Amino acid sequence: MAAVPAVAVAVTAVHWLLAHWWILIVLGALALSVCGFLLHRKRERARWEAARARGLRYGLAQLDALHHTRFEDAVRELMLRDGCRDAARVGGGGDLGADVKATDPYGRRWVIQCKHRRAGLSGSAVGTPDFQVLNGTARQVHGADVAVIVTNGRVTAPAVAFARQQRLHVVDRHVLGVWAGGGVPLWVLLRGVPPPRGSALPS
Repeated sequence: MAAVPAVAVAVTAVHWLLAHWWILIVLGALALSVCGFLLHRKRERARWEAARARGLRYGLAQLDALHHTRFEDAVRELMLRDGCRDAARVGGGGDLGADVKATDPYGRRWVIQCKHRRAGLSGSAVGTPDFQVLNGTARQVHGADVAVIVTNGRVTAPAVAFARQQRLHVVDRHVLGVWAGGGVPLWVLLRGVPPPRGSALPS
């Protein structure tokens, strides 16, 4: 019995709409307009994000002023800018030597350890123990093709020598400044980066 009034109301509403069919046309046009507007906004936002990523630049002073987690975010954003679509920040407790992971357009897997120094060159130098940690986990644990330490500070000479021996890559303040302030991908700036995986080509 309770359903009878509801059915009557529904039938009345249908008859009313049929008598005022133009309202359905107006509502349909309005819905299409709203959907079109939202789709346009989404596309414009995507274009803006792509343009922002292509033009992303950081000055060293900007990087010095960041919190260490935001520095990791900046490195991730630079990898995204360079075409690493899956670049992600994974740093934190128990990160096992990886703060940022990314796959470049040539199929190479990058594992990056970030060492931020608020004092820049005046801060403590990145030493051999940091590279030893990266060397012990980057390839074995994270499957890296390219293992890198990025710092806005300086790196000790023994650490540079160890990195060279173990095929690790060093992005010190100078290299970081060129990379972050320009538009050249990191793999162009570094020597000894492995060749593309298989027949991988940039899209």
